[in-house]
Amino acid sequence: MPAEPKQQRALKTRDDILRGAALAFEDFGYKGASMREIAARSGVTLGAVYFHFAGKQELARAVILAQPDVMVPKLQSVGIQRLVDLTLVWAHEINANPVMRAAVRLAVEQQAHGIEEDTSFQEWEVLFRKWLEEARDEGELAPGASTGAVAEFMVGAMTGMQHHARLTGKINTLGDRVVRMWQLLLPGLTTPDVAARLDLDPRRGAA
Repeated sequence: MPAEPKQQRALKTRDDILRGAALAFEDFGYKGASMREIAARSGVTLGAVYFHFAGKQELARAVILAQPDVMVPKLQSVGIQRLVDLTLVWAHEINANPVMRAAVRLAVEQQAHGIEEDTSFQEWEVLFRKWLEEARDEGELAPGASTGAVAEFMVGAMTGMQHHARLTGKINTLGDRVVRMWQLLLPGLTTPDVAARLDLDPRRGAA
């Protein structure tokens, strides 16, 4: 078999396992999801799961770290609108995509399962800061707005919003919660003319 098709097949199998693991973690939690259940949800053998992942902790970390790959390729906008769109896509994907739901749940609950993986939070903070600095270069930030403080706040706010929405059984309200976050944040973050042209429609997350 040529190397390229073989490699593509291996990548597809890995993606299938990640999705199967996400489904199992979402339904049973980290402790309740067995490797056999993950293999069954993935449509592969148990041996194939262990070929790609050393164990359940490695699988959980891979699901947690998959978040940017789910969301960032969907973004087309620039500046502060890009940050807004990322949060709207995030809210939509948590409702529509089991990988996202499992990733966020595992990231929040990880210490209870003996996983120490804060890389995903750090990566989001670095990415947000980068985009905010680009927005500053385009003259979109208000004077004195701290890119580091805003990036840190966004990571914490998004984590808290989804956790509260899930605990209260209102995960479908996440898009509206994101919009309210921006309505509160924008007056101190950007200039009135930039704020006026930003699109906060939650439906952008699906589009």
